[in-house]
Amino acid sequence: MLAPFVLTGITAASLSPQTEGYGLVPDAAIVVENGLIAWIGTQATLPAAFAALPKQDQNGRLVTPALIDCHTHIVHGSNRAREFEMRLNGASYEEIARAGGGIVSTVAATRSASEAELLQSALPRIDALIAQGVGTVEIKSGYGLDSETELKMLRVARALEQHRPIRVVTSFLGAHAVPAGTDADSYINDICIPTLTAAHAEGFVDAVDGFCEGIAFDTAQIARVFDAAQALGLPVKLHAEQLSHLGGTALAAKYNALSADHVEYATETDAKALAASGTIAVLLPGAFYTIHETQAPPVQAFRDHGVPMAVGTDWNPGSSPLGSLLLAMNMACTLFRLTPAEALAGTTRNAARALGLTDCGVIAPGMRADLAIWNVQDPAELSYGIGITPLHKRIFGGVT
Repeated sequence: MLAPFVLTGITAASLSPQTEGYGLVPDAAIVVENGLIAWIGTQATLPAAFAALPKQDQNGRLVTPALIDCHTHIVHGSNRAREFEMRLNGASYEEIARAGGGIVSTVAATRSASEAELLQSALPRIDALIAQGVGTVEIKSGYGLDSETELKMLRVARALEQHRPIRVVTSFLGAHAVPAGTDADSYINDICIPTLTAAHAEGFVDAVDGFCEGIAFDTAQIARVFDAAQALGLPVKLHAEQLSHLGGTALAAKYNALSADHVEYATETDAKALAASGTIAVLLPGAFYTIHETQAPPVQAFRDHGVPMAVGTDWNPGSSPLGSLLLAMNMACTLFRLTPAEALAGTTRNAARALGLTDCGVIAPGMRADLAIWNVQDPAELSYGIGITPLHKRIFGGVT
């Protein structure tokens, strides 16, 4: 049993959905018992039952829920820095692909890496996120495109929780790309869906994802994967409308997906569908920036129709080598015109919803005591800074 304590001398951004903006509680106190939030309110109204608990004075610092990165691909082999350099020197996508680059290179490196090697390469990425106040991270498969490697990636993702104080949520992304030597339909039927069934049987899968795009899979192919997921009782999410409008967002809404991610080419009609289905729109400015996209997601339509927006890093070796969720928040504000309050909600409350989690993302009684204590006074500073990591301390499950 963890010893209870009280955080004092703080401003708390509760991110409560019942409040406006940050849900700020000035001169606050937070009671932590048995790894959970037991009480939050002003210090002057601390109940007598908690008055004798040890106090941890934070000298006026800001406390938020621990951040949640709801979209990453951080288990993979090697990197693609050389391709980055080639692009800057004028090489085309086709030239890079002919030289063995692109996703093919990551698939080859991931297939050849052992589980121990994948684990060792993923740990520094986890450490970077923890250093920025992240308490929960979603990790996708998708760089195997064969049964053995997809399962290997998911085993490594699960194992990370045994090596670091972080919560991992896994997504099976077998429908990420079509491997060489096969066609999309055969791959879905013969490899992707059987691998999903095997991964679920091993307890490796929390949700099922796909990439619905002209360079990957169409809506009918993704629908087959989603049908298989639903038969297994698994929730779905989707990379949708990133590079074109293929109907992925509408498909995600039809299946009551947890989230539709990227959504640059989503329409107002799509926004209405997401609102009706309760699906979260996950914005990924790192990919938008890296691949020089020009079509921004329809943020105002999402606001107008009440679609909650989350923000993630999309940390991956190709289109978004972004290891900072705080920078993703800044980019969501500067590139997509989110407000700092929307960006913080997008990496806490709404990110939790994008992962189907109901026990984190806000500071409220009964929630996990996953908290971030920051060397700032104004929560807007978290989105304002560029290349700044103002974390003072992270509390994970009540442990400081």
